[in-house]
Amino acid sequence: MALTDQVDNYCERVGPEFWSEPLNAATNAAFLLAALAAFLIWRRRTPDDLPALVLIGIVFATGVGSFLFHTFATRWAALTDVIPIALFIHAYLFFALKRFLGLPWWVALGIVIAFFAATPFVGRAVAPVVGSSAGYVSALLAIFVVGGLFRRRNGRLGGQVLLTGLVFALSLTFRTLDEPLCGQLAIGTHFLWHILNSIVLFLLLRVLISQRAG
Repeated sequence: MALTDQVDNYCERVGPEFWSEPLNAATNAAFLLAALAAFLIWRRRTPDDLPALVLIGIVFATGVGSFLFHTFATRWAALTDVIPIALFIHAYLFFALKRFLGLPWWVALGIVIAFFAATPFVGRAVAPVVGSSAGYVSALLAIFVVGGLFRRRNGRLGGQVLLTGLVFALSLTFRTLDEPLCGQLAIGTHFLWHILNSIVLFLLLRVLISQRAG
């Protein structure tokens, strides 16, 4: 299979044309807005926090990559979509373990490696229920686990992480329903995943910045 092969994964797409997924393409602007909003908070509160700035850049890249995927709809474009998302999940988990839970860097790194290794097994286990969204279930579980532990140390920010987990669960629900509801809703529901997921990423960044700012 070539990187230029066409991909048709979403309900809204009805052909190979560039604008065959107008809603899915346009709603990627939400990621750019999330990155911009997080950047403004970062610049005001923790302008010396390089890891947070890198994560903000990854969110921006997520919006660009997802736009490319939902317009070009090729295998190479799919890589520009999934790679930034994977980078954000694992990098954020590392810094959350260090900052929120106070773990040594080597313990946090070991947990991230174990998380990476376990994700495919978790995905296969839940795939019959959530379909193509299975790869994100481990990230959802990580939010609730880290959020629950963090809440013992910081009730306000830990509670915000748990609330973010609820938004992510709703976001995953719309991503999962895109194909099953395609016959009843021609535009699909994937665009709602973009909107809600951009909110999730912003909320996670805001917690990270707020925790660093004290």
